[in-house]
Amino acid sequence: MTKVLVLYYSAYGHIATMARAAADGARTAGADVTVLRVPETLDEATRAAAGIIPDPEPVAVPADLPDYDAILFGTPTHFGTMAGQMKAFLDSLGGLWARNALVGKAAGVFTSSQSQHGGQEHTLLSTQAALLHLGMVIVGLPYTFTGQTRMDEITGGSPYGATTLAGGADGGSRTPSATELDGARFQGRHVAEIAAALATGRPARSPVPA
Repeated sequence: MTKVLVLYYSAYGHIATMARAAADGARTAGADVTVLRVPETLDEATRAAAGIIPDPEPVAVPADLPDYDAILFGTPTHFGTMAGQMKAFLDSLGGLWARNALVGKAAGVFTSSQSQHGGQEHTLLSTQAALLHLGMVIVGLPYTFTGQTRMDEITGGSPYGATTLAGGADGGSRTPSATELDGARFQGRHVAEIAAALATGRPARSPVPA
């Protein structure tokens, strides 16, 4: 059975919600899925002042990662790039890099931002750059997920990965839409399928929605 890790950082719940959807999608491909979060780097007083939501998910350590065939990384967009917590965790993977421990494993990235123009695609691409240095095989969100091309609603989504919009002026109270959650589920399934194909040597084919 393909083993998939969904690894994320979430301050206000948007990425945590997307992470659960991505995990559900990977499970539909028959994968054994684990959900973990990266360690918090802010002190308790700073977290409380910013209204950051406590997260009950277990915390990952670098030694966990080689156990999986694929990893989906979820991070909010902070000033057009990944959150510092995710960057700190990736920066701690030097030992895995030195051992080529993640080479050939499938990887996907999903993100959120306050606005439609908040730097989501740059966050996805810059995070992917770090994963390429680790030798991972990048899997995006192909246009076979047609939800990212719809024009009848405001929605996240990109060929580089699933995204959601948190809202800005109202303090980020917007929750991921049905389309955005569908995108996270699609990407989770797609990553799991690619990982299974890499493991078996068979060509990977995702179902095309009607």
